[in-house]
Amino acid sequence: MRYDSLRHFLANPGTALTKGPIAMIFVEDACEIDSTLRHHLGAGFRQALVFMPDTFEFDASLAARDDVHRIALDTAAEGAVPDTVNRVIDAAPGLWMYYCYNAEYLFFPFCESRTVGEMLTFHTEEKRDAMITFVVDLYAGDLERHADAVALDDAHIDRSGYYALGRPDPVTGKHLAQQLDFYGGLRWRFEEHVPPDRRRIDRIGLFRARKGLRLRDDHTFNDTEYNTYSCPWHHNLTATICSFRTAKALKRNPGSTFDIHTFRWHNSTPFEWHSSQLLDLGLMEPGQWF
Repeated sequence: MRYDSLRHFLANPGTALTKGPIAMIFVEDACEIDSTLRHHLGAGFRQALVFMPDTFEFDASLAARDDVHRIALDTAAEGAVPDTVNRVIDAAPGLWMYYCYNAEYLFFPFCESRTVGEMLTFHTEEKRDAMITFVVDLYAGDLERHADAVALDDAHIDRSGYYALGRPDPVTGKHLAQQLDFYGGLRWRFEEHVPPDRRRIDRIGLFRARKGLRLRDDHTFNDTEYNTYSCPWHHNLTATICSFRTAKALKRNPGSTFDIHTFRWHNSTPFEWHSSQLLDLGLMEPGQWF
């Protein structure tokens, strides 16, 4: 289905908002739209809401699917993503939701043999309503062949260089319980080109909607519990969003592109497109799910 606005979609969503989990994909450019959509549908999302300007297109076979809903949106407008997510939250309380951008790919423990719905069922049984996702940068190994830094068959990740700092309460200054600010990847290695408020790699990418819940511009929610990485008594599941987004931005930005001739360093390793690699590197946590 194709809608000329979010208002048009919400006025007549059909069955799109009746059962989750739902994936919201925000398209910023023409890069890897098809692969992003196919990856998330293959992961087990029941519906995909694709927010994108009219100037971009994706494969006709995807557009013809009943579980794919194209919704016109200027994704570059200030506040467009959190505002859109919040309006969908209000329209479908109780459903599990996920959001990402094009050229980003969700991986979770054992995703090759289990669906995202199965994982979220277990997570719900552990009385969790949100899951932290770590945005792990992907980048092409050869920027001479791939000037935009995007190459699925030459993708690399950093195998180390990730760290966390305590997240201070904005009022008291004390560290918040079960909350950390996570850093690493290209935003850390090329931090001189990244504004300080955009250097974190943690995102509450998976969450259960409810009335009054609000996504903020920094990828956190107005409910403190949603921003925790685990409950107090044991480790919980976490997931990873493998993303070309930062690499694309660094090569697109005139202020950084000429300073970067390669993203590879001694801790680069080819990305295997498999959850076991991310688990072995400690980039996501299976918790009590075996």
